[in-house]
Amino acid sequence: MVREVSESCVDSLLTEMVACYCNRFYANKPELAARRIEAIGYQVGHQLSERYTMERPRFTDHLEAIKFICKDFWSELFKKQIDNLKTNHRGTFVLQDNKFRWLARMSVDPSTDNAGSVEDNNSPTAENKAAHAMSMHLYFPCGIIRGALSNLGIPCAVSADISNLPACSFVVRIKA
Repeated sequence: MVREVSESCVDSLLTEMVACYCNRFYANKPELAARRIEAIGYQVGHQLSERYTMERPRFTDHLEAIKFICKDFWSELFKKQIDNLKTNHRGTFVLQDNKFRWLARMSVDPSTDNAGSVEDNNSPTAENKAAHAMSMHLYFPCGIIRGALSNLGIPCAVSADISNLPACSFVVRIKA
C-alpha cells in the first residue's frame, strides 16, 4: 500500500517550520535558523533515501547516485524528474528544476515587513527581505539532497540558486 501526504500539508508544514525558526526560535540569528532548517531536511533526506533504496544494489559511482536523485528520488518527492543535470566532471553537479513546486506558489507579503506605502514595497530593502524569505525556504530541500546523498555514501555540500523564479538550481559539491 502506497502512503502519501497531501501536497498542501507539506507546503504548510514547510512554511510554518521556516516561520517558527526564523521569527520565533532564532529571530536574531538567521544563520542558526538556516542551519537548523537544513539539519531537519538532512534527517528527512537521509530517511527517505533509506526507504527508496532498500531494494536496490549500492551505487558504484557518484554519477549513478546523482542520477538516482534526479530521476527516482525527485520523482517520489515532487512527482517529476529534475529538468536538467550539469556537471564539470570534477565533483560539482547542478540540478535544475524549472518549476520547483515549493516555490511555485509562494508569495511574500511585504506588509508584514514594511508598514509603509506601496512605493516602499518596491524598495531594495523589501526585495532583499523577499529574497531572504525565499532563500530560507530552500535550506530544507538542500538538506534533503545532502541527507540523501550522505546516506548513499557521498559526503557533499548543497546550495541553491533562485535567480530565475520559479526555477531553482541546486549545486552539489562532492567532498573529496
